[in-house]
Amino acid sequence: MIQLLFLVLFMEGIVALLLMIKIGPLRELTMKGLDQLKMGRGPATVKTLACTMAVIMASSITSILKIQNRGLKIGTVTPMDQVLWRTHLLEASLIGYSLFLALVIDRMHNYLSKLSGSKKTLGNSKQQAKKFQEEYALLKEKQEKASEEIRALKEEISSLTERLQKLKLESDEKEKRAQAAEANVIALQKQSEDLLLEYDRLLEDNQILQSQTLMGAYRT
Repeated sequence: MIQLLFLVLFMEGIVALLLMIKIGPLRELTMKGLDQLKMGRGPATVKTLACTMAVIMASSITSILKIQNRGLKIGTVTPMDQVLWRTHLLEASLIGYSLFLALVIDRMHNYLSKLSGSKKTLGNSKQQAKKFQEEYALLKEKQEKASEEIRALKEEISSLTERLQKLKLESDEKEKRAQAAEANVIALQKQSEDLLLEYDRLLEDNQILQSQTLMGAYRT
């Protein structure tokens, strides 16, 4: 029994050492082994073993107390009782150390599991932050391109507005010229009509003078 307890204590010490000190991939292998141990019927089996060892430790402590009480009553301790007392004390100590190391290993396993999860979460958060930074950089670049395009469009709109104003001014000038030309045409038409009337009047006067001249010639 004592040799078995020494073996258990030695194995627990190795596991605790591997959990405390990272030696290559041994910590990861130990964590995976503990994860497998806590799956399925593992926790129930471990609890059963822990309860059994606790009962054995309580029995050893009870035996130690009985031996001490018997020695007090007799006034001396026999060599056999001394051997039994030391054996039970060693067993109780080994069981206590084993249970304590098992508790320490369980707590360290939980702590390292949470730490690993936190590291993974932190890694994912860093990746997400990196993605967000890349997306922000892309958006900023797109925004700069859009700003440049808007600036170019504004300049184009400004140039088109200037051209439109120039065309409008030219159109107004052409319209004024057309109106002036139309007014000149109307004036020329009116002048032409006046000249035609004057021409008709002169023709009539000429005909009258010719007829008077002919009449004067006949009389003479």
